[in-house]
Amino acid sequence: MFMGEYKHNIDDKGRIIMPAKFREKLGTACIVTRGLDQCLFVYSEQEWGILERKLNNLPLMKSDARAFTRFFFSGAAECEWDKQGRANLPANLREYAQLDKECVVIGAGSRVEIWSRDNWDRYYMQSEESFGEIAEKLSDFDIEF
Repeated sequence: MFMGEYKHNIDDKGRIIMPAKFREKLGTACIVTRGLDQCLFVYSEQEWGILERKLNNLPLMKSDARAFTRFFFSGAAECEWDKQGRANLPANLREYAQLDKECVVIGAGSRVEIWSRDNWDRYYMQSEESFGEIAEKLSDFDIEF
């Protein structure tokens, strides 16, 4: 499980340092793709395989399923760590997530998310205001806090 929040910068070559705790769990390489809410999702190869099988089982005749799998898979890229623990993020993914300089890397359960600092701050402020309502809705899924 990935958890925590870390602030890092992307260098001029598009590389970002992944926290050591996350690298240990991700392994020698990871899969990075477009996430929701204009961030990037980062998966271990094992977790990506599980997700890939689930997405490939979606009904091909449903336009929403086709659209989502296209969105998700077309943006995916395999990234490896250099000796300094950095991954080079492809330009199209950096552009999608508006990753410029300051970034936030968060643990989100089975995945890691990479956010631009501005987008994360904005998202966090909006979510913080409605956290009680969100928690209430999750009780429908047998999750108690």
